[in-house]
Amino acid sequence: MLQDGRILNPRLLAMLAGAGHTDIIVIADSGLPIAPGVEVVDLSLTPGVPSFLQTFDVVRETLAVERMILAKETEDQPLYRELQPRLRAANVELISHEEFKQLAARAKGVIRTGESTPYANIALVAGVTF
Repeated sequence: MLQDGRILNPRLLAMLAGAGHTDIIVIADSGLPIAPGVEVVDLSLTPGVPSFLQTFDVVRETLAVERMILAKETEDQPLYRELQPRLRAANVELISHEEFKQLAARAKGVIRTGESTPYANIALVAGVTF
């Protein structure tokens, strides 16, 4: 379900609008393997553009999120320090990177960013607005 947002990309907006309760949307760095059959909205332009955090912030404003899932390995990356304040008051689950890749293979969709930082991936479990 959507909340107020500012997304211009029609394919991304359609993916988010189509996400029902408990559907998984992954925001991924440019290197995350994407399973065949999973819808991909590829926003990558150049290395780092758009960044993981830019994409996360805009998607998070738009999609009602019930919980978030990260690879444990993300905690060891400098990016995590910038992400951590954005996760406060959120229901966050940590799993191994291998488990994360398996989860991503079952996602409703993946949003590929231009991010080139290792483990810059998050799974958003869609919630409801009521």
